[in-house]
Amino acid sequence: MAIGLSFLRSLRLAPIAALAAGMAFAPAGAALAAQNTISIVVATTPGTGPDILARSVGQQLMARFGTAAVVDNRPGASGNIGADHVARSRPDGATLLVAATTFATNAAVNRTLPYDPIKDFEPVALLGSGTLGLAVPAAFPADTLKAFVAKARAEPGGINYASPGNGTPQHLAMELFKQEAGIDLFHVPFKGAGGAVNDLAGGHVSAMIVPLHTIQPLVNAGKLKVLAVMSAQRAPSLPQVPTFRESGYEKVQVDVWYGLLAPKATPQATIAKLNKEVNEVLKDDDVVASLAKQGIRPEGGSPARMADVLALEIKRWPPVVRAANITAD
Repeated sequence: MAIGLSFLRSLRLAPIAALAAGMAFAPAGAALAAQNTISIVVATTPGTGPDILARSVGQQLMARFGTAAVVDNRPGASGNIGADHVARSRPDGATLLVAATTFATNAAVNRTLPYDPIKDFEPVALLGSGTLGLAVPAAFPADTLKAFVAKARAEPGGINYASPGNGTPQHLAMELFKQEAGIDLFHVPFKGAGGAVNDLAGGHVSAMIVPLHTIQPLVNAGKLKVLAVMSAQRAPSLPQVPTFRESGYEKVQVDVWYGLLAPKATPQATIAKLNKEVNEVLKDDDVVASLAKQGIRPEGGSPARMADVLALEIKRWPPVVRAANITAD
C-alpha cells in the first residue's frame, strides 16, 4: 500500500507522500522540514488517545515508505486551536487533522467556533473507536443500571458524578443518559480525567462515564465496578456487563471515535488515495495490537462513512446541551 513519490508528483501532490510515509515524530509545534513533509495535527497533548493513534499508524507508514512528516500537537481551547489551524491550511494534502469526539461536542457547546466542522473539512477515514462505560466505586449501593436509576430517582440530585471537564464528551454522555432516564445527578467537573478517576476510585464522587481501558486495572483490583457500557455490543473485556441499550435505553449509545480530516477543497483524488492507504494500515497486526492497548478498535471504511459519523455526531449533541443548559467555560 505504498504512495510512491512518482505517483504523487503526477498528481502535483508531492507533500502527501509524507503522510503515507508516516511520522518523523517531531516535537509539538516543530516547523515542517521541507516540501514532501506534511503535518498531522493532533489537537491534544502527547500521550493522549488521538496522539497515540496518529503515531501508531504513522510509524507503520514510515516503515513502509520512508519519507518524513511531523505529528504536530496543538492543544488548547478543547481542541479548537488545532482544528482551526487545519481549517485554514492549504487544501493540498500537506496538513491533516486527527479529530476525536470532542470535535463534535465542541460544536454543540461553543457557538462561536472560528471554523465550521462540516463545511471547512473533507472526511478522509474513520480511524478508530473506543468504549465508554458507567463506573461507580465498588462500595456504591447499586450493582446494576436499574438499581442505579432507582436510587437516583429516590434521591434527586443526591448522587454526584465526575467528568474531565465541562462540555467534554463524558459530561455530555452522562447528560444524555440523565435525560433518557429522567434522573437528576449533580455534576462535578474536574480539570482532566486523572483526578476524576482517582476521586471516583476513592469514593469521593459516585459515578463517571469513562473509557473502559483507562479503568480496567481499577476494576480488576476491585476498586471500581461498571454498571453498563455505551457501545452497541458488550465489551470483550467485560462481557458480563450489559449495554445501555440492553438495559432499556435505546438512545444511549455513545462511542469515543477518531477520524482523519483534511481541509475543505482537498482534491478528491488525494482523499481517495489517502483513504485507501489508511484502510490498509489499519489492518496491520502491529497497528491493531498497538491500538488495542489504548482501547481503540480500528475502523476504516470510506470517506462517506466518516462523513456520516461526523454528521450524526454534529446533529445529536446540541439538543442535549440545550436541555442541560451547558455553556462553554
